[in-house]
Amino acid sequence: AILEEMAAVTGHRFRDPSLAAIALVHSSAADGRLNSNERLEFLGDSVLGFIVCTHLFAERPDFLEGELTKVKSNIVSGRVCAELAAECGMESWMRIDKGVRGPQGLPESLLAGVFEAVVGALYLDGGLEAARAFVLPRLALRIDSALRLGHQQNFKQVLQQCLAQLEMGAPQYMVLDEQGPDHAKCFEICVLTGARRFAGAWGPSKKQSEQLAALAALKELGIAADTPEGEIHITWPTKR
Repeated sequence: AILEEMAAVTGHRFRDPSLAAIALVHSSAADGRLNSNERLEFLGDSVLGFIVCTHLFAERPDFLEGELTKVKSNIVSGRVCAELAAECGMESWMRIDKGVRGPQGLPESLLAGVFEAVVGALYLDGGLEAARAFVLPRLALRIDSALRLGHQQNFKQVLQQCLAQLEMGAPQYMVLDEQGPDHAKCFEICVLTGARRFAGAWGPSKKQSEQLAALAALKELGIAADTPEGEIHITWPTKR
């Protein structure tokens, strides 16, 4: 039943079911660590990084190495892998000693590990395309959010400087709404300045939502605009 569920979630039916099975075995439930998912986790970590790096490299030929690194670090992390594992329901697939579970469920590192192990198993069983077909759609929102920040501009800083220039006061950030389970919440945040409230923006974390809310405020003020190339152009205001 678990293999059927894995096939439905990953879009790949394993030719070697033993690979899928071992990807789900935590060391606490394995007959020796070599029979756990740790080696697949090691492989999957590199496969995941390669998939994201090649995607970013192809999508943003204008990004410098440092900019690509910043975007990648926002997308590929233990926290994100744990969120993706939870979204896919992988916790229910795992073989793990009961004593490992805490009052809040499994530790983030264990969830991240099983996600990476599944990616590693997909790579070995179906090649890079099987792993890529599973990974990229699940990272689409996070990749889009990261790339929408343009060249990783700090829009919060830009907004603060522009509002000071316009003598409009310091910006404040207010959470309007949040959706999703605790391990994978999305937030809608807006900017407030004085009596003015700008449009809200959704993002997969408070940090990214605040950046996108700042960008929304900059656009509303006519300071930021999208270019045909997909960049964000900033027109700095003159003093009042």
